[in-house]
Amino acid sequence: MTTIKDVARHAGVSVATVSRVINEAGYVHEDTRRKVENAIQELNYTPNEVARSLYKRKSRLIGLLLPDITNPYFPQLARGVEDRMQESGFRLIFGNSDESQSKEQDYIQTFVQNNVVGVISSTNDPGSLSYRSLKIPVVFLDRISSDRPAVYADGREGGRMAAQQMVQRGSRQITVMQGPAHIRPAQDRFQGAIEALQDMGMSYQITQTTSFSFTEADRWARELFEQYPDTDGVIASNDITAAAVIQEAHRLSKRIPADIQIIGFDDTPLSNLLSPALSTIRQPAYDMGRAAADLLIQLIEGTAGEQRTIQMPVQFIERATTRSLS
Repeated sequence: MTTIKDVARHAGVSVATVSRVINEAGYVHEDTRRKVENAIQELNYTPNEVARSLYKRKSRLIGLLLPDITNPYFPQLARGVEDRMQESGFRLIFGNSDESQSKEQDYIQTFVQNNVVGVISSTNDPGSLSYRSLKIPVVFLDRISSDRPAVYADGREGGRMAAQQMVQRGSRQITVMQGPAHIRPAQDRFQGAIEALQDMGMSYQITQTTSFSFTEADRWARELFEQYPDTDGVIASNDITAAAVIQEAHRLSKRIPADIQIIGFDDTPLSNLLSPALSTIRQPAYDMGRAAADLLIQLIEGTAGEQRTIQMPVQFIERATTRSLS
């Protein structure tokens, strides 16, 4: 009896590609699709329609794709997704993309091969063909899409909030860490901070970072103080970079918050364990994960209403890296 492996070998493609053609799930180049269809016809291969029907109707698997599981912010999102999915009898297949497009594409193919009925993704490229070609519901989490369901926090307001708090508490030589240019939420919070500083007539400096990872945060903190040694206030792109700024400030014998104030972004568990504890902008990560899961369940079950974009509020959390308001 002819198997899917025989078809793949005959067409000169992978089993995953044959599966995508048969199930009409995921992108396949038109020339490749024709090769697979010809191989199916020439080998007289008949897909297991019972199994396909079972997959289409009964699968309870969800694909969850995050960019960097070592960042303590993302496990909070994942826990919110998992808890809500378990309540409704769904299970997760998890992928960590490391902000790599090729790795992300591999995981999307893995999700399709495992017959997931929906995907939640914190991708940096929500408009990519990988998502547009999926024939199952997709919800973007902590990311913004102009035409697909999404759950995200109000990063622009968070940036404005951080700038206003910094100025109200006395900083005048403020440095804003821009965050990765390819990540929309990072740019939203950056733009919010700049807009607020401009509205208040404050001068400011900018330093660029290219990711949210631990591995480069120390270098960015060193570069910040090398470029702007007199800075007395830092609006960090996230809590990880804020932690690196605290460490570098200690090394330079700068007193926090007397000499320099620091505000992070996310309010991860890390922020309250630093010395001094980090003032930060809180994103409700767990609640965002639950909301994304709930929205995806509604889309799968056909009960979703008109509101398919959910923006959640942020909050300033005062700790010891900022001065008390007088």
